[in-house]
Amino acid sequence: LITSLSLAMSLATSQPRASSSFACSSSSARCLRVISAAPCGLQKRRLARCVVRCDAESSKETGKFDPRAFRRSLNSSGKYTRRVTDDEGALKQMNDEGMAPGELIAQMREEGFMHKRGDVTIKLAKSYGFCWGVERAVQMAYEARKRHPEEKLWITNEIIHNPTVNKRLKEMEIEFIEDTDGTGKDFSGVEGGDVVILPAFGAAVEEMKLLNDKGATIVDTTCPWVSKVWNAVDQHTRKDYTSVIHGKWAHEETVATASFASTYLIVKDLKEADYVREYILADDEKRASMRPEFMEKFKNAMSKGFDPDKDLVAVGIANQTTMLKGETKALGQLVQNTMIEKYGPENVNDHFMVLDTICDATQERQDAMFELVGQDTEEEKRSHLPKDVDMIIVVGGYNSSNTQHLQEISEHNNIPSFWVDTKDRIDLANNKLDHLMSWGELQTTENWLPEGPVRIGVTSGASTPDKVVEDVLDVVFAIKEAQMQTA
Repeated sequence: LITSLSLAMSLATSQPRASSSFACSSSSARCLRVISAAPCGLQKRRLARCVVRCDAESSKETGKFDPRAFRRSLNSSGKYTRRVTDDEGALKQMNDEGMAPGELIAQMREEGFMHKRGDVTIKLAKSYGFCWGVERAVQMAYEARKRHPEEKLWITNEIIHNPTVNKRLKEMEIEFIEDTDGTGKDFSGVEGGDVVILPAFGAAVEEMKLLNDKGATIVDTTCPWVSKVWNAVDQHTRKDYTSVIHGKWAHEETVATASFASTYLIVKDLKEADYVREYILADDEKRASMRPEFMEKFKNAMSKGFDPDKDLVAVGIANQTTMLKGETKALGQLVQNTMIEKYGPENVNDHFMVLDTICDATQERQDAMFELVGQDTEEEKRSHLPKDVDMIIVVGGYNSSNTQHLQEISEHNNIPSFWVDTKDRIDLANNKLDHLMSWGELQTTENWLPEGPVRIGVTSGASTPDKVVEDVLDVVFAIKEAQMQTA
């Protein structure tokens, strides 16, 4: 490595500054890189990155684990599937157990997403509830149970973030492998011949390899949109770009995505992204003073051996698919502008890349929520336009990131919003309910449903069956009927 660096530095300094080029000692063609005019310090950092790339390529040639190649090899193993079979028996069972569109929801769609009963007017978001990827994952779990009636079935986490659905899978004798106490998952019970389901938000590649080594049959329900993010991260790795992942470092999807990256940094929001921007633009002296705080701030959100001085020279953007669309776009723009400011617009493509990995379903539900609260465009989301609803009910699992962001939109627009995961959060007799705020605080509100006419906007997270929404609305109607009888 030292010899390669010396050779590279020697070659670089012997070329004209306007177009210095060098090749490292690796046989990989990808290690040939042209370095355009740049300050000496930047040139050295680029050289260092090339040597690291050469070392990485050499490691692959000597058998370093390649996540993409492993995923492809599973397809030919005979013990892996990610196909939906549309089994009629499984589909009927799903319908019978409330996993299909309900009668009330279907009626509301036919009536222009509106429904009036007594004093209550319900306005349903035009995009809500089960997304295609979630419905596909649940269907595959039902099909796996029907296809393997005698085998022991496991799932490596909640299939989706909805308590009703996960409870039903447990009733179907599917064992859950969860990290419930922070010490990690215990796969010791899985044996060869068992069937293991990977959830909709995916699983870390290390878990896939472990299950494959054990001889388990893998049913991979990972949402194709999540797989699309993994492909983007793989492109970052192959171009020696660090993956900057917009997400929550402890979220299962982000954990899985990070496992496919060679080098990564996870940023939760624009505030953290702005901190990263400050670090990138700092001079050497300021960066040295910031480094201890940087390493502490992101200690759980970076790859092993992460070096911000080296690993933030070239970055690619990826995202947890359930994050706010607008924030992901703004974060990518911020990082791109940072690289333009640091290296110049003519060199930005050497330091920044982005692929479209924003999930359509997430985007559609967020756009529908903006419309529900009285705003047709994202640019209007901070304005104070007249509202068509008096309150919002958000239905979805309390650990659902996409549901949290729907609740966030309502809160930011100053509309009373009540996030519940099941009807059991509502006390019918006392007109009281327990509800979660977007920042994670569980609150209790008494007399939450006012007497007289009320207009209620309703939406649900991408992991929420229609039946759960209908159960919540049934309680709302019952409270209002009781009020009218005592008036």
